[in-house]
This record gives sequence, C-alpha cells and structure tokens, in this order.
Amino acid sequence: MKLTVGNTFASAVDGATVIVVRASDTDVELTSGGLPMYDPKSDKAPQGEPDASQLEGVQIGKRYVTEADDVELLATKPGKGTLAIDGVALRLRDAKPLPASD
Repeated sequence: MKLTVGNTFASAVDGATVIVVRASDTDVELTSGGLPMYDPKSDKAPQGEPDASQLEGVQIGKRYVTEADDVELLATKPGKGTLAIDGVALRLRDAKPLPASD
C-alpha cells in the first residue's frame, strides 16, 4: 500500500491506531503484530492470529520511525502489537532536546 500523510490505520490485533506523519514514495506493507493494518473507515479488519514475537506494544502519543527515517507514524491509541514496515520493526523516535535556557 502507498502511505499518504494524514491517513489513519488500525491494528487487527488490538485497538491501536496510527496516523501517518511522514511517508515515502514507495509501496510498503504496514503491519502490527504481524498482521496487516487497515483503514478503519473503508476496509474490513484482516483475520488471523498475531505473531507472538511481534507483541512489544505501541504507546499512545509516541512517534515510530523507520531506520531510514523516511516514514513516521504517530500512535493515537495504544496496543500490544509491534509496528513494522515490510517486516522490519519501527523504532521509537528519540525526543528532540530542548534548547538551553541560559
């Protein structure tokens, strides 16, 4: 699927949802817990069992990015599945340091 900034995707594993903040130009497979994520407004949830090795969880309000930093997702609801693109788990984005107030 092609990700577009502003799109919302839901997890078929649990209640987790994410919003695309930054997207690449390539087609990708976005998964949560090993199952494809879907557009809750227009698609039906895919059926299947989650992969037990991909249940590290999603934290609400956190941003998840690829290693190349070309895709960024914002978690709007928490869940137990691990977010991944093309089978590679996304990492939690580091907090930006605040400027010194000297």
